[in-house]
Amino acid sequence: MTVLPRSLAGRTLLVLLAGLTVSHLIALSIYAGERHLALTTQSGRSVADRIAAVVSAFDEAEPSARRSLVRTMWVPGFRVVLTEQSMIADEDRSWRAGLIRAAIGRAVESVPSERIRIAERDAGLAGMPWFLAESPDGPWRGGGRHMRHMREMGMPAGGPMQHMTRAWRSGRLLESSLQLSDGSWLNFAVLTARPEAVWSSRLMLSNAVMAVAVIALSVWAVRRATKPLAAFSQAAERLGMDVNAPPVAEDGPSEVSQLARAFNDMQLRLRTFVQDRTQMLAAISHDLRTPITRLRLRADFVEDEEQRQKMLADLEQMETMIATTLAFAREEADEEPRRPFDLAVLLQDLCDAASDSGHAVAYRGAAAATYTGRPVALKRVFANLVDNAVNYGGGGEVSLASAADRVTVTVEDNGPGIPEDQMDKVFQPFYRLEGSRSRDTGGVGLGLASVRSIVRAHGGEVALANRNDGGLRVTVDLPYG
Repeated sequence: MTVLPRSLAGRTLLVLLAGLTVSHLIALSIYAGERHLALTTQSGRSVADRIAAVVSAFDEAEPSARRSLVRTMWVPGFRVVLTEQSMIADEDRSWRAGLIRAAIGRAVESVPSERIRIAERDAGLAGMPWFLAESPDGPWRGGGRHMRHMREMGMPAGGPMQHMTRAWRSGRLLESSLQLSDGSWLNFAVLTARPEAVWSSRLMLSNAVMAVAVIALSVWAVRRATKPLAAFSQAAERLGMDVNAPPVAEDGPSEVSQLARAFNDMQLRLRTFVQDRTQMLAAISHDLRTPITRLRLRADFVEDEEQRQKMLADLEQMETMIATTLAFAREEADEEPRRPFDLAVLLQDLCDAASDSGHAVAYRGAAAATYTGRPVALKRVFANLVDNAVNYGGGGEVSLASAADRVTVTVEDNGPGIPEDQMDKVFQPFYRLEGSRSRDTGGVGLGLASVRSIVRAHGGEVALANRNDGGLRVTVDLPYG
């Protein structure tokens, strides 16, 4: 079972949307990487500039004033602590930490890069090691001690501090330690904002709006591009029913107009071929009448009565064949217009006429069934089938059934039926069965050929089948429209 759409438009849309989706995802991934790198670089430069300002202030301050200077530099999201040892136990060696280390080294010329330590991790209220105070207890590990250190340092415990701690939950904490020339360590803790994810709701909403717009435009473009192909399909179907159908419009792109031109040329050649064949058949049949008339006159001079009667019978049969052939040719060349008519009434009239002539023919079906077609041609079809049921089956029954898109007419008789291996052959022109369907019953083998030709011109089909209880069933299936 395939999951691909069956239509060309559907498959084209599938390929187009799949390509757009893959290319969009690749572009979005590249954008996410470049964006992350740019934000990281910018964050490192900002941190380096702030640290460079603090180091410059320390260099200019007296050694006795440095510890008091540290507290003045504490602002929300930025902490500085002066210690004898570095507060960073595990140094970060990631690429991001390397970028920040290099940026700090360029900004702070007095401190070599090898005396700079960097660590970065998620910030959180539980176990924040960066909220450092100058006390023998070292880093803060509990809420009560945290509040005590804040009071000792003269910092407010509520308001902005609570707002800042809420922001820490979703940020990144950057820790850095710089060893000064006197051997002491200047420790920094900086809260950096976590970059908004590429897959944020705002970005996804914009992508969804763009995807809907692209899909709508693609559907419109693909349907417009494949519309001529649907026209070709309809034209081919019309050509199968009527060789005189109107030609296809030769417009659109060059490939489509060229295809339309080739299709119209093919239709013209087919029409010319059918007309030439029909005219040739009619001309031959007409010209044969003259020699047959001369032979009939000469047969009158034959003295042997038996031979004369045989010759006249053969000539009469030849005239019948020629007349039938001419009628068949006229049917082929007939361009009767299509119009709506009541098919049920037509079948009832044929059955009533056969019944009035003393034949056992009955109609079973709907009382009314409007159908658009060629009424004269279809009357010849069903008259031929009713005559066959009378001549070869002693009578028959005609039924009509309508569906949503088609109408089916069935003609059944009580005759001997047709051998299975000859079901298709009986539709060939001038082919006649032996036995019950002999020359004595009349006909030259053009009846069913004419029936199939007319039915197919209406887009329908004729099928033959032997009945289980004896007899032949002829089914004519005609589509509406």
